[in-house]
Amino acid sequence: MSVNGHNSTDEKIVVGISMGDPGGIGPEIVVKALADPQLRRQARFIIFGLAEQLTYAADLVELEPFWFRHQHEKLSRDYPRNVSVADYDEYPIPSWIHCPHKVSGEASLRFCMDAIDAARDTIIDAVVTGPISKASWNLAKAKWPGHTELFAERCRSPRKAMMFVAGPLKLALATIHMGLFEIRNKFTIGCVFEPIDLLNTALKEYFGIREPSIAVAGLNPHAGENGQFGDEEDRIIIPAMNLAREHEIHVHGPFPADTLFIRAAAGEFDGVVAMYHDQGLIPIKLLAFNTAVNVTIGLPIIRTSPAHGTAFDIAGKGLADASSMKEAIRLAIRMARIRKGLADEPAPVHFEKHDADQTAD
Repeated sequence: MSVNGHNSTDEKIVVGISMGDPGGIGPEIVVKALADPQLRRQARFIIFGLAEQLTYAADLVELEPFWFRHQHEKLSRDYPRNVSVADYDEYPIPSWIHCPHKVSGEASLRFCMDAIDAARDTIIDAVVTGPISKASWNLAKAKWPGHTELFAERCRSPRKAMMFVAGPLKLALATIHMGLFEIRNKFTIGCVFEPIDLLNTALKEYFGIREPSIAVAGLNPHAGENGQFGDEEDRIIIPAMNLAREHEIHVHGPFPADTLFIRAAAGEFDGVVAMYHDQGLIPIKLLAFNTAVNVTIGLPIIRTSPAHGTAFDIAGKGLADASSMKEAIRLAIRMARIRKGLADEPAPVHFEKHDADQTAD
């Protein structure tokens, strides 16, 4: 991949968008999101994907293609059009495949890895990832269970956390992609402290909260009820919180998860740390299924993503809602501007509400 990067801070932000699984709704939501001329005016965009699939998606929803196609081998920050496609036409994927597929996994992996490298080389200022199929990645023999782990390894980042922004709720996860019964073998003070620390930094840097108040969920029912339903709160979570306090982080809890999210959504806390994937993702998707944004914090580069999956069941039907993709792009632009010193003090991000009409993967 040839590079032609720049470091000037007086030029427009360049956002790279990896298309995601070609058989999912990724092509459609990318096209629909960038069809908004107001959004296109906020930055320049390079789509890492398949021009043929994007053209098919545009035709499906009766939009004229608004991008310029380039070979992905000649990647540049200085493409002449505001929206360009770095085309990977060596992946012949029929438009009618809407299920996990080995070649789709290979292609979506390549899109993502090249976007990461472009961000590290400053060709782009942020990466927005379209939804991938973990089953497709598995068929392609990927060694990473998801985007977060891939980004962390490729960026050589020893610290990472998965953060979600859903309207008033900002949340990070202590454990990510692992089986529920595996958590007890990897549940440590460090894995609870790290997302508290990274969330605290993100809330300060990107959301303008000078002294964030962070609530921590318990792992067990009723947060253990003083050891009656498990002792992880006393052995692990509370020591992690005490360590956070030593770093002058304002943490509270651990609270029972069944009531914590009601309080957090009402604005009582600036952020929440959940202990495992579904504990945090259920309230996120209940509050803002079509507008929630996934952010990987702790990386040297910016990465955001829609908080839903490939939705194979509605792919190719023109039914996908692009709201979450649009919010992910807006947040990536905002974070990139702040990081490059192009924005004033951060202000809260506002999300519009939309009815859900797609299935998360």
